[in-house]
Order: sequence, then C-alpha cells, then structure tokens
Amino acid sequence: MPHIQQLDSHVADLIAAGEVVERPASVVKELVENAIDAGSSAVVVEIRRGGMGLIRVTDNGCGIAPAELPTAFLRHATSKLRTEADLGKIGTLGFRGEALAAISAVSRVDILTRQAGMAEGASLHLEGGVPGQVEAAGAPEGTTITVRDLFYNTPARLKFMRKDSAETAAVNGLMQHLALSHPDISFKFIKDGVEALLTPGDGKLASAVYAALGRDFARGLVPVSGSGGDISVSGFVTAPLMGRGSRSMQVFFVNGRFIKSQLLTAALEEGYRNQIMKGKFPGCVLSVTLPVTAVDVNVHPAKTQVKFAREHDVFDAVYHTVLDALDKTGAPAAAPAKEPPLPAPSRQDFFQTMDAKTFRQGGGKPQTPAPVRPAWNTELRASAKVADSGQTSFYQTKRQASAAQSALGRAPSSVTAPSERQQSPPAPAYRSALGQPPASVAAPAAEQRREEPVAPAPASVPAEIATPQPAAPRPFVPAIPPEQLKLTENLPGQTALETKEVPWRIAGEVLRTYIICESEDGCVWLIDKHAAHERINFDKLKNAQEPPMRQTLLVPIAAELSREDGALLLENLPLLEQFGFACEDFGGGALLVREVPADIDAADTVSTLEEFAECLRTGRSPDEKRENLLHTMACKAAIKGGWVSDPAELRVLVDRVQSGEVKYCPHGRPVAVKLTRYELEKMFHRA
Repeated sequence: MPHIQQLDSHVADLIAAGEVVERPASVVKELVENAIDAGSSAVVVEIRRGGMGLIRVTDNGCGIAPAELPTAFLRHATSKLRTEADLGKIGTLGFRGEALAAISAVSRVDILTRQAGMAEGASLHLEGGVPGQVEAAGAPEGTTITVRDLFYNTPARLKFMRKDSAETAAVNGLMQHLALSHPDISFKFIKDGVEALLTPGDGKLASAVYAALGRDFARGLVPVSGSGGDISVSGFVTAPLMGRGSRSMQVFFVNGRFIKSQLLTAALEEGYRNQIMKGKFPGCVLSVTLPVTAVDVNVHPAKTQVKFAREHDVFDAVYHTVLDALDKTGAPAAAPAKEPPLPAPSRQDFFQTMDAKTFRQGGGKPQTPAPVRPAWNTELRASAKVADSGQTSFYQTKRQASAAQSALGRAPSSVTAPSERQQSPPAPAYRSALGQPPASVAAPAAEQRREEPVAPAPASVPAEIATPQPAAPRPFVPAIPPEQLKLTENLPGQTALETKEVPWRIAGEVLRTYIICESEDGCVWLIDKHAAHERINFDKLKNAQEPPMRQTLLVPIAAELSREDGALLLENLPLLEQFGFACEDFGGGALLVREVPADIDAADTVSTLEEFAECLRTGRSPDEKRENLLHTMACKAAIKGGWVSDPAELRVLVDRVQSGEVKYCPHGRPVAVKLTRYELEKMFHRA
C-alpha cells in the first residue's frame, strides 16, 4: 500500500504554477495587470519567439522597495489584500499574490525597479523560483521584469506549446484587450523587434479601438451609453449591416477587467434580434461598470470569468442600452431645408435672365422631346419580379432572361414609342409554322426605317407584347415544322430521351424554402431545400478525390480579421489550400485572398474565413477540424432559404431525398418531414 507523504515545496510550486501560467500570454497578462495596478501611464511589452524565448514588461508605475523584492516572489504575497473583508470588494486586477511566484517557478526572471523619489534602484535574479541577492542598480522610475526560457524545467508543459506564430497571436490579442480596457494608458507591443501595437493613451476609447482593432472595424461602430440604477454600460457596437461571421470581435469589460461571459453575449445579441442577418454576429467593445461588491472575480484561475450578484439587472442594462442605440441609429434623418430661389436680374439680357439650368430645361431653344423607350420585356420582368426581399442568384437571373428571349424568339434591338404603338394596326396572325410574319407587315417597317434615318424604328412587335392586353388563346407553334420532325425520328444514331417515371409529384414550394411533394402512397412531404442541398454538397466534398475548382479573383480581397483568427488561419494555410483558398499574409492579422472555391461567392470570402477560424479553434483533432471546414463550405455553397429556385433544381433535390440518399443535413437536422393522409385528415377532423 503506498504511503502518504507531503510533496516537496518545489514540486508543489510547479503544480501551482500550472494553474496560473498556461502559456506565454498568461505571463504577459499577469505582469501587465500588475503594471496597471501600480498606476502606470505607459507600458511596453516585448516578446521573442512567441514569448518562449523572452518576455519583457516595462512600466513607469510606483515601483517596488528593495527590501520587499524577495517577498514579492513568495506565494500569497500581495499588497492589495489585508483582511477577509477585502475579498468581497476586489477592485484591482491582480490580488491573489501568486503571479510572480508562479512565473519565477517555471522560468528565469530578472527584475529591475526604482521607486519615485529614490536615488537608485534595485535588481534581483531568480531561477526556478530560487531568488539570488538583491543588488543596487541604476534604473528609471517604475519596474522592468524580464522572463526568459519559459518552462525550461517542465518538459511536460513545454511539449504542448504551439507554434511561435500562434503564441505571438495570443499575446497580440491579449494586448488588444488590455489596451481597450484602459484607454488612458499608452500600450506598446513589440514582437521580434517589430512594433505591432501602439495606443495613444489619451483616455478616448475610440482612439484605442482605432489603434487596436483597425480602421475598418472602427468605422462601422455605433456609440452606446446608458445606465440603470448603479449599473452603467458604455462603449461601441457594430451597425447591423456590419455583422461578423463569428463572435471573435465581441469584447466585454467589467470594472476594467476583460472577461468572457455568456450572459453579456446573450444580452448583446438579443438587442440585435430582427435587425441583423441570420448567421451574422455583432461586434462590440462594451464596458460594464457596477459596484465591486456586486461582482465576484475570484471564480476562475485565469480571472476571465466573473459571477454577478444580480444577473437579471446586468442583462437588462446591456440589452436596453444596445437596443436604444440601434433604434436611434435606424431613425430616419430630417430632410434638409430647401434654399429659396435666387431673384432674377432686372435686365432682360439673355445671359443675365437665364441660367444654365433653365437653358437645359428648354428655355433657350425648343428641342424635340426624345421618344420614350420602354424595356422590351417589361411584362416578363414584372411577372418574374419577387414580391418580397428574397435573394436571387446570378444563375436564376440568367435563366429568367433566357426564358424571356425564348418566349419572344429573339430580343429586338429597340421598341417603338407608345404613341407609335397606338397608331400601328394590330399584328396579323403568322402565316407559316416557322413563326415568320407576312410581307405586308415587314414592308411598312422597312419603309419606316428609311423615312426616319435619325432614330430608326425596329421591326414591328406583336401587339400582344407591345401593348398590354388580355391574353388571347394562341395555337402552339413548334420551332421545327412537323415534316422535319418526322424526318429526324428515323435518322441513324438518334435516340429519343424518355422521361423517367417517379413515384412522387412536386406540388409546389412555400416560403421559398420548403418543397411540397406528394408520394404515390398518399403522403405529403415537406423538404427543406437548403438542408438537402447542403447535405449533397457535403457528401460531394467529402468523397471528392480532387481539390475543388478555384476561381482567381480579378482584384484580391484583403480579409481584415482579428489577430488571433488571422494567425490561426496562417498557421493552417496548407489546409486552406486543400479547400480552394489561396491566401497569404497581408500584415496586421489580415489575409490577402487571391483564389476562392468556384462554388462560393466572392462576397462571402471574409465571413467564410471567419467561420473557418472558429472551426479550427474548436476542433480537437485534424479529422474533426477538416469535417468542420467541410460543413462551412457546404453551407456557403448551398441554396439559401428565400431564393427563387428553378423547377429543375427542385426536382433534383426531391429526387435525392425521395430515393433515400439524403436524410439529414451535415449538422444533424432533418431534411424532410412526412405527413400521412391520416394525419392530414385528423387535422381537419375528417378522421
């Protein structure tokens, strides 16, 4: 039986350090928070090799007394707590007294500090948590802490570190959040000798947002400000039309502390209900201020989660503040006041009594009004016009245009004016099976063209199309004479295509999303066309042996992403290459996209990459990440609910569903719902 014994102090320190120091970004977070608590107005952070080689944090705060330097690196040593009552009113970022002890236990640390008003400073070197001797040294006011060789004595933790680019992106994202939480402090971030972030520290949140998150994101923000009781909310949110493909640009602060909260996320998105596109997420930089006694920040080792004493009040404060700001933004603007017309000059001279606008309107020389030229397929376009705001793809527009041209035989170059159409006689019946008009109709049209050389009139258009009239029954005229049809039936090598009989019938489509299908056994099926098409795309991509076809963009797209998302995608460029995206680093977390898959609209490039980053972040294994990316690709390339679909497209989808090939969408949702005859009759009390 194993004996119980107390762990060695060094092993215990390493275990405790693992709770605080997870990666280089954790070290930067603890050191910068201590610098903020020290009253600094400028903080400089420098890293090398993603922080694994070097982390240096310099501030101009209050500094540390030389006699207290060894004590500062002991566990549970802090200057921010004194009694048990202080735990209920924590107003500082660092308070547990474990940061410096945990960092020094897994690295080599050098500290240089000087208090304000002191003639000289002090320095201390620690290795593996063991301190050396405190020595006098020249130093500027403030503190500089240098951390080298992180996890050098913990190989188990070292082998789980990610690539330097990923660790750098994590530190970069952390610095963005810290800069946004304290716009009154100037932050500078240097990675491998290159300055990556610099905020002015002028106390304006808009300046910090511009410097940390970029110009494009800052231009689409709406300021918000509100309060309810002792809870106040301020900051910025994105306009509804500037929705993002993921929640990576949602930044929340509680009493100056960056947190991740599902409560605040739900309150924010509830304010955007019915105002933002489905599948899009709002971005924000919101700061919630409330009494320190109403929030508990000591519920998570990394201090990124908090617990509110009154969650309902916090939810309402964020929800109503965001909703009010969006309502004001969407209000119609007042019409500008019209300026009174200028008085006409007293002289009757031509150049003084007539301005250029009056002359253009016909005051100078009588001009012949130009004939009105209505669109030749006005009726056909009106019949195909969508009543609501549903989307129509490029291919559907082409089909409508081709259908209109086939209905007319050809697209004439122009149309006579309305006055000419009223005087023209009605179109006579066609004299041949090929649809050619008689010579009596074509001849006057030719004479008319010779008489009017300036504005030639086209050949006459049938009255049924030129002038709106009640539809008259017309016999079907085949494009090929019956005699020619009989000859083609017996040609060698010619086989007629027979229509395949299917045991179902398409009854229609409702809400431009669900196909109504009737089977021969008396059942009614409702089929979700988006889910069915998404599953077809997913299976095709998953079973494809070749990479998807690409389309090269005429103008490359600069995808502005968050620093973490950009670094994550750059880390997986070979995987993106397999899915048809040709990307390269554009600096500042942005990607330059030169090629996209042929099935994806170029306008969806940025949102697709944002969703790719979210899939890569949540995927645990390479196979899971790949499947998540396939889901996104299949969804982006599928028919959307609300689109006008061609009957041939609907027939293919129904055929796949009724054959049993498609049952569920890639996310597990059902593709079709079956209603039996008995269930329908029971609804109407007939059974």
